[in-house]
Amino acid sequence: MRKMLFAAFDTETAAFEGLSALKDLHTDGDVTLYASAVVVKDATGKISIKQAADEGPMGTALGLLTGSMIGILGGPAGLALGATVGGLTGFLFDLDQSGISATFLDDASTTLTAGKAAVLAELDESWTTPVDTRLHEHGGIVFRRLRAEVIEDQLVRESAAFEADLKALEDDLNSAAAEDRAAIQKDIEQVKKQIEATREQARTRLDQAKAELDARVETLQNQARDASERGKARIQKRIAEAKADFEVRSKKLNQAWSLTKEALAA
Repeated sequence: MRKMLFAAFDTETAAFEGLSALKDLHTDGDVTLYASAVVVKDATGKISIKQAADEGPMGTALGLLTGSMIGILGGPAGLALGATVGGLTGFLFDLDQSGISATFLDDASTTLTAGKAAVLAELDESWTTPVDTRLHEHGGIVFRRLRAEVIEDQLVRESAAFEADLKALEDDLNSAAAEDRAAIQKDIEQVKKQIEATREQARTRLDQAKAELDARVETLQNQARDASERGKARIQKRIAEAKADFEVRSKKLNQAWSLTKEALAA
């Protein structure tokens, strides 16, 4: 399952040892490591990124999480720095769109106390024991959250609601008195703008989901080349899960796009 992972360590050295352990597990096929970052909080409370999140589709959510931690824990100055990590504008909203809960961010932030370091990672794992065992060897305190994809359902609901709103306003317009028609027409134009924005959001989200799928599959296929037979079997299962997940997400996004198209064509 695809997850966001946060592991806090007493020292920067231990954090990098923990990251090395995750990479070893990736090599063995026990996990698939898509993106990772190391952050450190010094004795004064200042947070710095010692190893940045990977670039590309699979690093976006991790970049948001890293930047949000800096923003929340570092105050106004930290927020300015955090805004440069992962394209962080309105970061709590963006976190939600990327499937990262505020609870997970809060758990990670409160655990990263002064003098500690942490590994943040996006990964696939079939079970938690290999990661927990290896990271605990280095003193790691581990938190996980499944990557939630809630925006797809939200877009479908919003598209249906806007379509209903538009139909109701058009019915009102047809029966309205002359002096009321201008105000109703203004409301109609506003709803149409919202529908157009939702349609564009659905299309953008679909493109993003496809890019993430391609990146995941490429990472998994590269990993499988050098994996053991046992590891290859696990990796092939992850590839199948990634494709199935994309099919579910794309179906919902296409539904949202179709609803907005129908509403504007009516």
